[in-house]
Amino acid sequence: MADPAEHREEEEEAAAAAAGEDEDTGAQVAPIVKLEEVAVTTGEEDEEVLLDMKSKLYRFDKEGNQWKERGTGTVKLLKHKETSKVRLVMRQAKTLKICANHLVATTTKMQEHAGSDKSCVWHALDFADGELKEEMFAIRFGSVENCKKFKEMVEEIAEQQGKNEEKENKEVSSTAGLVEKLSVTETKKEENAEKEETPAEEDKKDAKE
Repeated sequence: MADPAEHREEEEEAAAAAAGEDEDTGAQVAPIVKLEEVAVTTGEEDEEVLLDMKSKLYRFDKEGNQWKERGTGTVKLLKHKETSKVRLVMRQAKTLKICANHLVATTTKMQEHAGSDKSCVWHALDFADGELKEEMFAIRFGSVENCKKFKEMVEEIAEQQGKNEEKENKEVSSTAGLVEKLSVTETKKEENAEKEETPAEEDKKDAKE
């Protein structure tokens, strides 16, 4: 008669072996629902990221005469590959909702916040809500260094935009001047042609007389 202890050990070994087989069968189970990849466009595909930093944004509420938190997330400075124009975009971290979206213009001036050396303040014509609105923003960074880097980069971009606009204006003026010269030259040619025709007409008159 078999020993009950030995019989129990054999059963445990058999159960362990069966469990091992269940754990690694080598079979691949196909998912019940097949998820297809969806291309998501952000509107930033044609832009180069110049700056990307975590921050907290505030908007000044004129009616309540107080600062209101606009969102916490990453602020970006994006340069368009064709136009070279730079815009400031910030999205909320969790919802990705845009809380700031405007061009860095020649008039964009960054000012230090009186209450914090990690913050700076500026005015902008913002399009975050789907329409252009004049806003006063304040942004706060995790360190003084990041705030300084952001402020200096925005000021540098604003200065560069001013130079670009000045260059474009000169090119427009130069083109206008060139067109004006061409017009004057054409007018003179027409006048000379008329003068050349006049003696011939006088000869015809003399011949008739």
